Amino acid sequence: MSIETWLAFFVTAWAISLSPGAGAVAAMSSGLRHGLRRGYWTTIGLQLGILLQLAVVAAGLGALLATSQIAFESVRWAGVAYLMWLGIQQWRAGAAGAQILRDDARAATRRALVMRGFLVNTSNPKAVVFMLAVVPQFIDVTQPLPAQYLVIAATLVAVDLLVMGGYTGLAAKGLRLLREPRQVRLLNRIFGGLFVVVALLLASVRRTD
Repeated sequence: MSIETWLAFFVTAWAISLSPGAGAVAAMSSGLRHGLRRGYWTTIGLQLGILLQLAVVAAGLGALLATSQIAFESVRWAGVAYLMWLGIQQWRAGAAGAQILRDDARAATRRALVMRGFLVNTSNPKAVVFMLAVVPQFIDVTQPLPAQYLVIAATLVAVDLLVMGGYTGLAAKGLRLLREPRQVRLLNRIFGGLFVVVALLLASVRRTD
């Protein structure tokens, strides 16, 4: 991969990461509930999801999601259900002030936070199809493919770690300011509503032929 091609992909990676979506909502929600240090484990899970999506594309399985209505719909509705569940859980979360959120943070395991981020990214078939459409544009088929995919994976993950870390840290600042139950309730309902909105947007997606 030439430096010019990599720079073009680098800019594309920033555009992809900064675009609002389920990953950004998950990162901010985790930062709000668990603070930056523990909430960042959700971002780690998001990256594992990205790596799996890229592996699916590299293996050619992404074409199956792009062409098979059954495969696409199965993954899509699983994603809708999971995001809806996250939204309901967030909406119904307690509103007893910041101390409750900090107690929640200690109760949440790192493994659970990683898995949450992983499932958010892997349950979105549109992301795989989008990656299938974007990544090949930066691949030189006359050169060894493994090295190019490694560069692409490293770039995507590095950029997304920074962006999602920023979202997590921004939301974590709110955790330090929360004192009143009504403030906690309002923020939980905002993020719960955002998860539901993202789920509805995913539900409205149609596979393009």
